[in-house]
Amino acid sequence: MPAEYDQDCRCQTCLSKAIADKIEQVIQDNTLEHVLLLASQYDNKNGLIEYIDYTLEYGEFVYSQWYHLKRGTCCGNSCRYCPY
Repeated sequence: MPAEYDQDCRCQTCLSKAIADKIEQVIQDNTLEHVLLLASQYDNKNGLIEYIDYTLEYGEFVYSQWYHLKRGTCCGNSCRYCPY
């Protein structure tokens, strides 16, 4: 997903945050079925990206809604951002 060209910083962290914001907007603007179809084109096998797939809170991974959508199923751990 492209980031805006007018953003000041294009370091990995800022780009990841900008892309995460765009992903959140897509999730909010579409149905679960549509977003699942979109997410199914990606997988978590190539590694996770901080701010897009997870954030760190007190040294613990907090997986994003996008991560769970790419995963394709609920893991049953009552995750904070579980879309299922």
